[in-house]
Amino acid sequence: MDSSRIPQPGAELISVRIGDQSYAIDIMAVREIRGWTAATPLPHAPPHVLGMMNLRGAILPVIDLGSRLGLGPAEPNSSSVVVVAQIGEAQVGLVVDAVSDILTVTQGLIQSPPDIGGEILNYVNGVMTSDTGIVSLLSLDNVLPPEPIVLAAA
Repeated sequence: MDSSRIPQPGAELISVRIGDQSYAIDIMAVREIRGWTAATPLPHAPPHVLGMMNLRGAILPVIDLGSRLGLGPAEPNSSSVVVVAQIGEAQVGLVVDAVSDILTVTQGLIQSPPDIGGEILNYVNGVMTSDTGIVSLLSLDNVLPPEPIVLAAA
């Protein structure tokens, strides 16, 4: 576990739910939480890109976070939410099923993820337990690369 990427005790995390799984995002990356509205599709976009949305004049890509994590495509509905997050220089909308909780990091709360190898460990900075089960701390910088989304040529 890279301790430089783990929030310090006292930091806050937002817990989100995708299906039956819980994930945490550093609250400092979150700009706002919005109710679901359909995204405008982007032609030739990768499967995890649902489209784009207008946020007070700024056009943001909308990402199906569950699909990006390999959990299958989302079926957004009226209870889904869009977490607007800052990733590098860009803001993106992350579609999740729900925002569950705000967690405060305490000493020893976050543990190393199990060593299974593969790409998933790039996405997860650590794991923690809560009353509802195991929560994975996401590394948004690795889940969504810092380069802008490039559309394939037609």
